Amino acid sequence: MNANRLGRTGRPLVVEMITLAALVAVPFVLPLFGAAPNTVNRILVWGLFGIGFDILFGYTGLLSFGQSALYGTGGMFSAYLLTQAGFPHVVTALLLGMVVAAVVGYLVGLIALRRTGIYFAMITVAIAEVFFFLEFNPLSEFTGGENGLPGIPFPSLHLGFATIEFESGWKLYPFLAFCFFVGIVIALRIVRSPVGAIFRAIRENPQRAAAVGHSIHAYKLCAFVIAAAYAGLAGGLLGVMQGFMPPDAFMFETSGELVIQTAIGGIGTLFGPLIGAAVWLFLQDFLQATLNLGASWKLVLGVVFVLLVCFLRRGIIGGVADLADLARKRKRSAAPAAAPESEGDRPLRSAAPRPAPPSTRKRTERSGPLLKVTGLGKRYGGVVANENIDFSVNAGELRGIIGPNGAGKSTFFKMLTCEVPPTSGRIEFEGRDITGLSVTEACQLGLTKSYQVNQLFNQLTARENITIAALAQKRGTFRLDMLRGLWNIPGLREQVDHTLELVNLTGRPDTPVSELAYGEKRRLEVGLALAADPTLLLLDEPLAGMSPRERVETVQLLKSIARGRTMIIIDHDMDSLFELVERVTVLQEGRILTEGTPEEIKGNPQVQEAYIGGVHAEAGA
Repeated sequence: MNANRLGRTGRPLVVEMITLAALVAVPFVLPLFGAAPNTVNRILVWGLFGIGFDILFGYTGLLSFGQSALYGTGGMFSAYLLTQAGFPHVVTALLLGMVVAAVVGYLVGLIALRRTGIYFAMITVAIAEVFFFLEFNPLSEFTGGENGLPGIPFPSLHLGFATIEFESGWKLYPFLAFCFFVGIVIALRIVRSPVGAIFRAIRENPQRAAAVGHSIHAYKLCAFVIAAAYAGLAGGLLGVMQGFMPPDAFMFETSGELVIQTAIGGIGTLFGPLIGAAVWLFLQDFLQATLNLGASWKLVLGVVFVLLVCFLRRGIIGGVADLADLARKRKRSAAPAAAPESEGDRPLRSAAPRPAPPSTRKRTERSGPLLKVTGLGKRYGGVVANENIDFSVNAGELRGIIGPNGAGKSTFFKMLTCEVPPTSGRIEFEGRDITGLSVTEACQLGLTKSYQVNQLFNQLTARENITIAALAQKRGTFRLDMLRGLWNIPGLREQVDHTLELVNLTGRPDTPVSELAYGEKRRLEVGLALAADPTLLLLDEPLAGMSPRERVETVQLLKSIARGRTMIIIDHDMDSLFELVERVTVLQEGRILTEGTPEEIKGNPQVQEAYIGGVHAEAGA
């Protein structure tokens, strides 16, 4: 049931059909085990509530403790329409409550998403408390205060020749099951879409997701609104199920139970909240009704939760998936197989990659420099990282940058790609001033870089990593194609396959990054920058930390990549760098010391004194 692979459809609609069959079987099977219909109905409501939260937390990595505010808002608005305003259509009122919750979620998200991590979580806690106060005090005339809103009618379906009334108990179950099924189908489409792929990228590495060209703030806000819409609909269904809208929907305890249930069932699975709610509510009924523990049931459930978190860190669904993976591995290990080929045993790549798919990026023919920097400088307080740098690169040029540690090379690269703003100076790319742009905007213009320290999406595969970068080039910074199949984007699959071939990872496309060898990770790091189809590619120490054999192979790959491209490379491996580039710029103490061809730099006394220290001069003698 784990939908965590990008765009994985394998057997279309299998998950949906299994879900539908299970929902149909529930009212026939669970009564045989003594399950109360109201408990089953509550599980469906919590499961629907949890789907949105799982998209927000499990897929996007945003832990919110404020979902109760949106749950209560949607429910109260629907209840007010049906009880105080005399609105006659239950289903329409539920949909309107969902829309209102989504709008409120958008406004709340604008505030909460100004911070990340624990600060984001704390803001959502505060927002939940504010909504709880408003419901009980200033808005009590509309919400009923501590009494809630009673008298909510049950839904009905008018067929012309007959009317079906969905009353309490098992009669209400088909309506709630239908709502849950529609909710899970839409959620599955979302997580399999390009938007779902980017959600996972943000969860794994938001900085790199922005660096390859995605507007992570817009996608985070999108996830927040989706979660709010699911919360609002679930809140409305809670009122319909109980016949009144309870005020405790706004309580912080509601958000806490949602988090616990999702963790028990399995985060990032969509079905985890449903499983977790079933465990939570059935145990609650068993402990209270059968064992007569009274209020002590919370203590027992707390112990159960701690044990599940300790021994099933990925929840029940994750634990089942781990057992299945272990069984498959044992089965493979029992069969005779050839020893896996190590990174060092693979032959060096010599063949040129197949031609790239047609580029969708607009290219402009220029006679002047592709990149021009004037008077660029960066200060951190009293520390000068770079100062008064004038620098230019022509189209098709391969430029190298060298300098001792602390010369300001990495800071210079970060300014070129707009990761950090310069303190002074101007950066022009293709004749356009990009000095004040963000790294996302610079990448969309065709200016990308690889990182000195790998910045990958570690829980995704090599193919999925490349896909994330290629999506930005194909779709732009933000697009709401939430119901579109990932591989339905024209040219995406070809772009991904070509990039994997370009960086020699065609033999390991579906291997998680965490299982790749170091040299493969370095090549994948370059592949992420290449997948965006850059006009100018910056490589920050692409050979760092490699073995001699890996360096030889990577140099060959870089030579292949360099054909028809404009590249700037930083590296400490002088011999490899001089073999690759046509011209070299030397930085010292944040300034340009000199520029020239590799041969000129080798023989330059200033360079030998400042950086090479005469080693190459002695070797040449």
